[in-house]
Amino acid sequence: MPHPHRVSSGLGIPCMKPGCNRWFKNRSGHTQHVNAKHPVFLQPPTLTQPSIPCSPSPALAPDIIGLGDTGGTDFGDAGPMDDEDPLQSSAEFFGAGERLYRNYHPLLSARPCDTEGVFLPPGTLPPPLTEKTPDNWTPYKSHVEFELADYLFTKNQTPAHSIDHLLNIWAASLIQAGSKATLFPDHCDVYRTIDNTPLGDVKWQSFSVKYTGTIPDEGAPPWMADSHDVWFRDPRDVVRNMLANPDFAAEMDLQPYREFATENDERQWQDFMSGDWGWAQADIISKDADTHGSTFVPVILGSDKTTISVATGQNDYYPLYASIGNVRNNVRRAHRNAVAVVAFLAMPKTTKEHADTPGFRNFRCQLFHSSLSFILKNLKPAMMKPEVARFGDGHYRRVVYGLGPYIADYEEQVRLACILQNWCAKCLSHHGNLDEISLNRSRAHADALIEECDSGTLRFEYSLVGELVPFTNDFPRADIHELLAPDLLHQLIKGAYKDHLVDWVEKYLLQTHGKRQASIILDDIDRRIVAVPPFPGLRRFPQGRHFKQWTGDDSKVLMKVYLPAIKGYVPTDVVRAFRALLEFCYLIRRNVITEKSLLEIQDALTRFHTYREVFRTTGVVPTFSLPRQHSMTHYVYLIRLFGAPNGLCSSIMESKHIKAVKEPWRRSSRYKALGQMLLTNQRLDKLAASRVDFRIRRMLSGTCLSSVLASLEGRKRAQSVPALASELHIPHLVDLVRQFLTEQLYPDKELTEVPVSIMDCPHFDGRIRVFNSAVSTFFAPSDLSGIGGMKREYIRVSPKWRNGHARKDCVFVITDLNAHGMWGMDIAQVLTFFSFRLRVGDAPDNDTGMWMVKSSSTGDHVFAVIHADTIFRSAHLIPVYGTDPLPSVIKPHHVLEIFTLFYVNKYADHHAFEIAC
Repeated sequence: MPHPHRVSSGLGIPCMKPGCNRWFKNRSGHTQHVNAKHPVFLQPPTLTQPSIPCSPSPALAPDIIGLGDTGGTDFGDAGPMDDEDPLQSSAEFFGAGERLYRNYHPLLSARPCDTEGVFLPPGTLPPPLTEKTPDNWTPYKSHVEFELADYLFTKNQTPAHSIDHLLNIWAASLIQAGSKATLFPDHCDVYRTIDNTPLGDVKWQSFSVKYTGTIPDEGAPPWMADSHDVWFRDPRDVVRNMLANPDFAAEMDLQPYREFATENDERQWQDFMSGDWGWAQADIISKDADTHGSTFVPVILGSDKTTISVATGQNDYYPLYASIGNVRNNVRRAHRNAVAVVAFLAMPKTTKEHADTPGFRNFRCQLFHSSLSFILKNLKPAMMKPEVARFGDGHYRRVVYGLGPYIADYEEQVRLACILQNWCAKCLSHHGNLDEISLNRSRAHADALIEECDSGTLRFEYSLVGELVPFTNDFPRADIHELLAPDLLHQLIKGAYKDHLVDWVEKYLLQTHGKRQASIILDDIDRRIVAVPPFPGLRRFPQGRHFKQWTGDDSKVLMKVYLPAIKGYVPTDVVRAFRALLEFCYLIRRNVITEKSLLEIQDALTRFHTYREVFRTTGVVPTFSLPRQHSMTHYVYLIRLFGAPNGLCSSIMESKHIKAVKEPWRRSSRYKALGQMLLTNQRLDKLAASRVDFRIRRMLSGTCLSSVLASLEGRKRAQSVPALASELHIPHLVDLVRQFLTEQLYPDKELTEVPVSIMDCPHFDGRIRVFNSAVSTFFAPSDLSGIGGMKREYIRVSPKWRNGHARKDCVFVITDLNAHGMWGMDIAQVLTFFSFRLRVGDAPDNDTGMWMVKSSSTGDHVFAVIHADTIFRSAHLIPVYGTDPLPSVIKPHHVLEIFTLFYVNKYADHHAFEIAC
């Protein structure tokens, strides 16, 4: 991986305080930092010693033949902290324009080495990634064979009998054309060729777990005799494959770092390695001098039960996923094999009589922890002493593994933390008043409580189940309470927003207006939601929001359009509570979070806590002691710890469910489906690894077959400016084009040099082309985008959208590059890239936080010819509905013509939230 350019000047003054790694450009900045960050205390702060690891309960032991013991090892005390750091961290400018600089950890410096772990001299080139020649397609015979196998198995997911049918037709056509060579003879040969791929090969293994505690002589519940199979892949091999993936070489952080703005030394958090947790782990690891120069590799885990099909029987699976903290957030979100399924965990079941007994609940939870402990055991040796691994840039490096954050929804967090429901897994707040200020939970504190307190005190005062031992107690430097990651999807989007606020609005309307009138109001709210104009990436609710099964995507879309729909029907404080929660959600979803952003996040949280009181004072809810809503109080701390939360959201796992669980299940015969699903996942990994290998060797620059470009949508369009003027009913379009050309040809001229008369302006008599859509590409790392943070969206201007009504999208138009947000942009509706202008106000609406726009003329439209480069991206407008019910005859294609006042929907996506501020 190329390292940032090291500078010898600019940041030349280090802070001399032991343990501080800040650098400064001048003495003034250094003095201010010392006074603010290092005041003199009368007594030094005390250090809390880490607790001693202990093994899982002996009542649960894996029953495994030839796989060894799973007991934990006591590594003892990590030793005292040195009085002074032997080295100061290096300060390096990062990115373009020297606007940012980074302090890298000085001891875990990711130095390249040879295969024996001996460090190489600086500047040593890496060995070649492969010795294969550019024409070696092994195990495939040709480019065509690989592309066909990848298409049939990965992209089209063709059934075996359909593969045989297609290959039979293809072979017949080749023979008829005079060719003696054919492709694969049948599906068995396709599968066999994929299986012969050595790349990405991590075999599936299994072990069995059963209860080994005391079994009563009579009346023993059936679960005590059951055996449970767990299938897994060695996570160490999976992690090493990720490290060696050339696709990730330029998108990987090899050292913990702290990032600052050069102008004002403001710190910012982005990818995982920018957080304080990675730096603190490196400090602990580097106490062992043998680890100096190594690379710290945090292993991020996540688990979530998923149901495949209720109609054909309850088919539940329990996948465990793994990633590494070194890959950047955008890579982890881009579904490019930076998240891999490493296990399918057991889900023990029993009779209804015994399902709710404490013994079975404890057994089920401890089975989960014991299984994780065994699955991860091969990572443990290199958590203490480095091992050598190859990286995607070709270099070998010494690596030290560590258990990183665990991605889980609330129910899973309860199981992981070994606590009771309705309590917080991160802090000690009582379940009856979760918003009280309390200390964070920790492994050391939990161990001390279990040692000193009885079972009743543990449960009712601290919510600890003392009989259970977290799997993290088997590994060094691991504290499950600290490692639980923030979960935007379940805690905020589906929890605080959909399950809480949206439901509370309905309860408020029922309580205030009665059932009949509330139903009328809710129907009108639905009509307002249905009438929202189309927007790229915004799914529609044709029947409003009344459907039984809500998905995370449904909740995300509702967030974008719900606020304007309820205004006028609920008190102002309800609208402002929604606004505060939306702003909180969009701020924490940003790709880069600064110290200023943290203040804005805290301010949004404070406003939300203030305005939500309207639901309590009106009697809608009796308490706000809700774990998912309470989790918002921990987000600022977790951002400092782990970086931007969008790289650790459970939505990443929800997306992975589709490729790793649901689609493989649908491809199976449904009989003993898990074995077939494991094989499908293994073949998908092999094909993905082959594609990376061939691309790195530049063997996939072309395509096997070319396709014919689709014809232009809709009717034949005008081919000259006068014809277009007639089509659009804009008689003076020719003059507008002349004015436009004048602006383009004389951008920096004095007024005396610019033609005054329209007849003297340049004109265009040539042929034009008219398109029904355009693609806008812009940098939007906070939204789902490519790994470079670039997002593409289509701007549609169709006379008959999908053979229906006309569609004419709205856009943000840049008018002043130096102005911030909406002050430097106008909103326009596109008519084949001819538009009428809308005048924007001076500030957003106080209640909704959204800008309001209206047509700049109440009579004739104002048209202008503008350069395509001034169009930034699509804009989404929602009418200001007011207080009158919306007639049911009004459809989405009417609203831009009927209404005169609109909200600029900054909640349409995360990029719009950042620019329409």
